[in-house]
Amino acid sequence: MINPDIFRFLEVWDAKWATVPPEADAAERRALFETIASEMRLPTPEGVNTDEEHWIDSDGGPVRVRLFRHNSGGAQPALIYMHGGGWMQGSPETHWDITARIAAWAKMTVISVDYALAPEHPYPAAFLQCCAVLRWAKDKAKDLGIDPARLAIGGDSAGGNLAAAVALKAREEGLALKAQLLIYPACDFDRTRPSYVENAEGPLLKVAGMARTNAFYCADEVQLQTDPYIAPLVAETHEGLPTAFVAVAQNDPLRDSGLAYSEALKAAGVSVTDDPGTGLIHGYLRSMEYCDVAETQLKCMTDWLQAVLR
Repeated sequence: MINPDIFRFLEVWDAKWATVPPEADAAERRALFETIASEMRLPTPEGVNTDEEHWIDSDGGPVRVRLFRHNSGGAQPALIYMHGGGWMQGSPETHWDITARIAAWAKMTVISVDYALAPEHPYPAAFLQCCAVLRWAKDKAKDLGIDPARLAIGGDSAGGNLAAAVALKAREEGLALKAQLLIYPACDFDRTRPSYVENAEGPLLKVAGMARTNAFYCADEVQLQTDPYIAPLVAETHEGLPTAFVAVAQNDPLRDSGLAYSEALKAAGVSVTDDPGTGLIHGYLRSMEYCDVAETQLKCMTDWLQAVLR
């Protein structure tokens, strides 16, 4: 069921992660992730400036963003992007390959958010920071060279969760978003779904560690299941949310959570483009060097972004 090219990626990925000791804490794993991502980073596409950074004040503390801007100039459409990593690891640098290619292929600006990480900074720190970045992008659009009327939100895995949550908050505050790009997102925490059983052992994401990871982000189990800014699927209504691209992966524990969110959006009248990720796994965009299908999937996402942000 898994695309054979994925196994070439996993051989390299797993070998690098095998160096981490079992007792490693979140900070140690975080540092190793940065090293691995740097070692495996693909060349940045031509025509993308990656040097611009900003610090933004928020109720969750100051937050850094890195801009990936296509050199075509003008007031560009923009995507605010939240990286994956279980709310505990990752940064704009670990997800450079994704954001740089979105900027290049869609000829846009990507604002990649270095949000605060658990367990040192549990919910709502990251959520508050991401909301602040959205307000900042709207307020500073002219200075940033972006078009505030063509602004989208997106992310992968835990970042997809944050993107969906920020879209809910933006609706509440009347901050218009044109689109949301949700890539293998965690939209609730119901581990009884079939995909959790079918894909309990991964690859890449294993169900056994999820309860601990989720508790690092929010230790209150009731809040974890009922707060729509943590579990966007439980929102009272999904009406009025921006058009969405929901990409799941066939062999991913989170598959059915993403599919359930897609169905909830559709039921509320939101236009949704689904991608089933046939033969793919959680985190498949990391495998672009080894798996042509993964790169094709990202190109489909950027084509969609270009179309909806025209």
